[in-house]
Amino acid sequence: MMIEKINASSESYFVLLGFSNWPHLEVVLFVVILMFYMMTLIGNLFIIILSYLDSHLYTPMYFFLSNLSFLDVCYTTSAIPQLLVNLWGPEKTISYAGCMIQLYFFLALGTTECVLLVVVSYDRYVAVCRPLHYTVFMHPHFCHLLTVVSWVSGFTNSVLHFSFTFWVPLCGHQQVDHFFCEVPTLLQLSCVDAHANKLTLTVTSSIFVLIPLILILSSYGAIARDVLRMRSTTGLQKVFGTCGAHLTVVSLFYIPVMCIYLQSPSGSSQDQGKFIALFYTVVTPSLNPLIYTLRNKDVRGAVKRLMG
Repeated sequence: MMIEKINASSESYFVLLGFSNWPHLEVVLFVVILMFYMMTLIGNLFIIILSYLDSHLYTPMYFFLSNLSFLDVCYTTSAIPQLLVNLWGPEKTISYAGCMIQLYFFLALGTTECVLLVVVSYDRYVAVCRPLHYTVFMHPHFCHLLTVVSWVSGFTNSVLHFSFTFWVPLCGHQQVDHFFCEVPTLLQLSCVDAHANKLTLTVTSSIFVLIPLILILSSYGAIARDVLRMRSTTGLQKVFGTCGAHLTVVSLFYIPVMCIYLQSPSGSSQDQGKFIALFYTVVTPSLNPLIYTLRNKDVRGAVKRLMG
């Protein structure tokens, strides 16, 4: 029986309801989301190219930020193009295979970003609190290892949820009350009790959201403690400017994610959840380049050097 349902699902499609409850908003959302998506692509690709071309940016911090920029480009591309197509046209469908692929990559890239933000905060902790040992601690081989661990952990976590969700028999109207395929929403279409899947999702979300958040706050807490001991006003402004920008990115990403993955879903909060997901899917990746690097003196210097 389960195999029959799975086979039936694999030959069908899903209807992504998205924002169809607000048809008058769809054109406005299309324009706004397209603008944010273009900002994300241009800003993040600019950082990747600039970090590659300018040798002054061959540092661990910009190596990690280049990875974060590449990650954000992939992360938004896994969901936004499909969203734009659904907002623009009358059909709001996605094939079963397309839905599963989107679910896998979106979850993998989102988890990778959670871990990579921890790596960035550790880099800033070593730079501020252990400056004399920075080149020892942040050796290129170690930086590459941290990056590999971030990507592998994200994709491994996604394999777990993808496998569990794939084998859950889905039935009913095949209407996904969201604008993209996400694990919590798909589990609502289950024909059987998906309590074990929801429990697994909660546990792994706690591991990859709460633990990284605690580590990030601990790193910046240690930085703040050491910075307050400084007597240099310029040093204080520089460190607080950098760390404040990083904490802004962390807040913009983690708070919406926690609202979605660490609370029990309900019908009344479903519409609210769409707009929250829209924030961490569309808005945050577009702001990362502005907050992290484009306002940075090193980046402005690199642009001036490339412009001659």
